[in-house]
Amino acid sequence: MDLIRIEKLEKIYDNDGVATVALDGVDLKISEGEFVTIVGPSGSGKSTLMQILGCLDRPTGGKYFFEDKELQTYSDDELAKIRNEKIGFVFQAFNLLPRLSVLENVALPLMYRGISVKARHEKARELIHLVELDDRAGFQTSKLSGGQKQRVAIARALVNDPKIIFADEPTGNLDSKSGGAILQFLQELNDRGHTLVVVTHESYVAQAGSRTLHIIDGKINKDERVEKRRIVSKDGFLK
Repeated sequence: MDLIRIEKLEKIYDNDGVATVALDGVDLKISEGEFVTIVGPSGSGKSTLMQILGCLDRPTGGKYFFEDKELQTYSDDELAKIRNEKIGFVFQAFNLLPRLSVLENVALPLMYRGISVKARHEKARELIHLVELDDRAGFQTSKLSGGQKQRVAIARALVNDPKIIFADEPTGNLDSKSGGAILQFLQELNDRGHTLVVVTHESYVAQAGSRTLHIIDGKINKDERVEKRRIVSKDGFLK
């Protein structure tokens, strides 16, 4: 089943009367359970594409269908509801609240849904256990290493049981060993059935997915699928 479908998608930025084309008539389908990586040079449009797919921005033209629902007609509040209930995000800069604990950061999206404190903390602890940070649950996130912060970000992205997880350069601020551990965990999430879309400039990250989109000048230049993805070992190397 197609989770995402876009048709002739365009994004044009107007900077003081100067038009900049970020996406130029992109067609794309993403099925449930895929692990898609997006690569391309700086300014190619890969981050713009992820922001639109993640309902963080709106296209200038074309159509975007999520679960067969056309999103152009949705209000900002309706898009926010989809983001909170259907989509998980992992960012290069982690985007955690440093003065809150690991538990509080992971539970935060549930607060916006009106879930009780007890219920959201129980759910958050399940995800903290999944990312193997039980002994850090009460720590402020400012006290964690980069790799640990990214695990917290992944747990937070999962707390609403999203249909899809978008990750923008999730290994960009990490050393190779920590980055490898995060990538290995993303592969394990995909093995559990989670749909992943990862923007990256790291070749080893791109090779870890089951499909790679190459974007140049706002267009998909190449759509590569692999029969068997490369597996990440605990030391961060592809096998």
